[in-house]
Amino acid sequence: MNHVGIGYDVHALVEGRKLILGGVDIPHPKGLDGHSDADALMHALCDAVLGALGEGDIGHFFPNTDPRWENAPSRLFLEETARQVASRHGRLVNVDATVIAQQPRLAPHLDAMKRNIAAALRLDPRRVGIKATTNEHLGFAGREEGIAAIAVASVDLPG
Repeated sequence: MNHVGIGYDVHALVEGRKLILGGVDIPHPKGLDGHSDADALMHALCDAVLGALGEGDIGHFFPNTDPRWENAPSRLFLEETARQVASRHGRLVNVDATVIAQQPRLAPHLDAMKRNIAAALRLDPRRVGIKATTNEHLGFAGREEGIAAIAVASVDLPG
């Protein structure tokens, strides 16, 4: 039986942090603020997969109050969500996500993001869609105050 989940994440851009999206270190004067590496793309994907499983969000599994996750690479979270699918005898069908950022230009990094995400989820890269868009200078993303990501995941679970 096919189950679908959606995920959304947002983090503020701040000085003194690396900008990590989809597991890629992207050259930029600011990075995303958060307890872990604040990879909004991987966090949204985690929430989408967990949603397809009928579970809570990433904060339920990896609370930002737990010192174990401080500065942790979000790839660990994504790998654990893949294990959650496997533990339920499910199969991750595909994921698709969009990153919303006015700057920097993300197009040159999308293939690397796709490869990182596919590896973490143990998926064929053809089953991973990653896109980027701006917010046309509107709202917090348009003012370059933060970056957001939205994702969807499809999981085949036994009936």
